[in-house]
Amino acid sequence: MSTDFQQARIALGLRLRELRAEGGLTGRELAGLLGWTQSKVSKLETGRQTATLDDLEAWAEGVGQPKAKSELAARLRAFESQSRSWRRQLAAGHRPVQDRLTVEYERSTVMRAWEGSMIVGMLQTADYARHVFSAYADLHRSPRDVEDAVRSRIRRQESLYQPGKQYHILMWEAALRARVCPAVVLAAQLDRLGGVIGLDTVRLGIVPFDAPLNLPPANGFWLYDERLVIAEDWHAELWLDQPESVALYLRVWEELATAAVYGPDAHRVIARCRGALGTP
Repeated sequence: MSTDFQQARIALGLRLRELRAEGGLTGRELAGLLGWTQSKVSKLETGRQTATLDDLEAWAEGVGQPKAKSELAARLRAFESQSRSWRRQLAAGHRPVQDRLTVEYERSTVMRAWEGSMIVGMLQTADYARHVFSAYADLHRSPRDVEDAVRSRIRRQESLYQPGKQYHILMWEAALRARVCPAVVLAAQLDRLGGVIGLDTVRLGIVPFDAPLNLPPANGFWLYDERLVIAEDWHAELWLDQPESVALYLRVWEELATAAVYGPDAHRVIARCRGALGTP
């Protein structure tokens, strides 16, 4: 969970505590009034649990402050815009998510990426992307619009050839070796990576397994023009536009970039991973 998200949740909890105090209720009394456990009241007030809109409306009514509903709802919307749960995002399938991302690529000039677990979407082949989308559709039990999602992702890759765009992409060697698809599909994907090296809009860096690291290779993320970070977790995407958060992710990216190899050296890492597949 992001620091910004947690701080916002703690701030909301403090406001809930203020409203309860103004209503002259103890935590136990409010819990009894709402039919909740006392631990739920405590977790909401200390920021250890995310309130739902229903929770906030019930709280406002319970403490005798119905006019606070709109304020609490606005606070919830503000920090939920940072954490976008996959359950909500994928309710209509993967294609709408891909289309929303395309908007950010179109409005950005310089993009930086870090990925340690799989090939980044902007460099995926259609077959590779198909296996990734299928796996996540199964995981999240979301609508299986795999082919539409693949088409949206592949269309977005046209911007790799758009003059003026700059893609600075870093991947850990593990991303090149992860068997998230059959060996023959991964082999074609690695061939595709080799072909990207040399594009004037793309600088591809690979961090080899044996490279010294100043930071552990954690979750993947994209930086858009130093104005927005989109980072992925299993349960949600984090959309972070606070300058402090963007600056932090930029420092992470720059640290990882110092461990990467480029050009012919990157080609050699890709060839090593390709050879390990044992496919023609």
